[in-house]
Amino acid sequence: MSDETSSQDRVQLSETSTPPHSWVPRASTWSVWTLFCASLVVLALTAFRGYQWGVPGVFVVDGLTTVMWVVVTFFSGIVHSYSRRYMAGDRGVERFFATVFAFTLVVMTLTAADHVALFATAWLAMGLLMASLIGHDRRWKQAQIAGRLAAAYFLASTALLAGALGLLVWTTGSTSITGVLGALEAVPTTIGFVAVGGIFFAAIVQSALFPFHGWLLSSMTAPTPASALMHAGFVNAGGILLTRFAPLVGTELAVMSLIVIVGAFSALLGQAMVLVQTDVKRKLGSSTLAQMGFMIMQCGLGFFSAAIAHLILHGCYKAYLFLSSGASVEHTAPKRGSHTNLGFSGAAVSLLTAVGGGALFMVLTGKLSGLSVTLDSGIVLTLVVVLTTLTAARDILHRTTLPSSVRLVSVPAVVLTAIGAYAVTFNAVSTMLASVPMTYAPTELTVAHYLVVAAFVGAYLATELGWHRSSERLYVTLLNLSQPAPATVLTTKEEYDQ
Repeated sequence: MSDETSSQDRVQLSETSTPPHSWVPRASTWSVWTLFCASLVVLALTAFRGYQWGVPGVFVVDGLTTVMWVVVTFFSGIVHSYSRRYMAGDRGVERFFATVFAFTLVVMTLTAADHVALFATAWLAMGLLMASLIGHDRRWKQAQIAGRLAAAYFLASTALLAGALGLLVWTTGSTSITGVLGALEAVPTTIGFVAVGGIFFAAIVQSALFPFHGWLLSSMTAPTPASALMHAGFVNAGGILLTRFAPLVGTELAVMSLIVIVGAFSALLGQAMVLVQTDVKRKLGSSTLAQMGFMIMQCGLGFFSAAIAHLILHGCYKAYLFLSSGASVEHTAPKRGSHTNLGFSGAAVSLLTAVGGGALFMVLTGKLSGLSVTLDSGIVLTLVVVLTTLTAARDILHRTTLPSSVRLVSVPAVVLTAIGAYAVTFNAVSTMLASVPMTYAPTELTVAHYLVVAAFVGAYLATELGWHRSSERLYVTLLNLSQPAPATVLTTKEEYDQ
């Protein structure tokens, strides 16, 4: 009886699938890759000739715009190309490709928009298009609920942003972002704090930071290519928003310190949530929360260009992880004895690699001149790089099967090369964003920075010593915080076939 039902379901899906010769997927894929090539040309002209285009008060194509155009069209092109096969036979394939292409155009518009109404409209459209991708399957109840949940978050984010922009326009008398940022001295302190609050909350809602991460963890009903676009591109909108409004956000040290705390807390929480996940996509979602927290924290430290560099590298990595998640499910299996004992030599190599990684990062990014070190928020960023390097080196040494002599030489080389690539990307982005106001504005150290440093060191020690495994209460708390909305979760296997 069950075999007969299964056979009938397969016939029904075949009858309702989209014809294989639909022109929409091919046309949108070629269009996106054409936009990518055009964006590369614009980037080159901006970098080497200093060209800047735009219509005053409407849109402006500056360094931030050109960098994001290349990034967005590249990720979209990868998703389009991957989806040509992945979405083949889906009854909504034409709608899917049209939505992804429209999303690409809207994000390009957002990054170039100078008129506040155009910027807010693009922000809203970006969210609604992503909500549509999350609820792509119109027959799947859980997908529809997840899409409506995400849309509610994005509408709230747009309302916050529109309110903040409205206050700034009313105070400064300018309807362009350039004009608003050029007249900040006319903004009263109270109104400035309210506007910054609206922009900041709009950013962390879109980037799914705690406590607004629920929509992201409930979005696993989205097709895998849409998830890749979401985690590699959409959630980065918070960093772009804060970077565009850096002159407003960075005027008060207290505001920047608060951003650091919120970002650091989300980064640590997301990484802790990864430890209790068994579902591949939910593990990746928790990882995205951690990475977006770190991106926002970089903005709070005053390194807005570092945040843009981070979102580029994270986007490439996360897009790959989502698009290869099926292979991860197939090949991943826990094995006893898969870890190699480090010993004294391994521990020493890990520590030296971490210190070398921090020093290399400081030298390449200009934070270390001779033997003098500037004691500002850059020290916090360097410490995070050191801890990340230490964790990566120890993890690779644990898992590699290479002989000891080769392992102790090759692992530092690989890790330090990765740190060097991050520093080079940071410098390249900083150069491109040189004309964008306050993309590099480190702050003086405050109590908030010392608390964040203590939290990162404590989290590293707790994880390294295995303290997180000894607390059942902590495990349950993390598990509860990482749960999606109940109505978006599949409860029976048969629901996949409906």
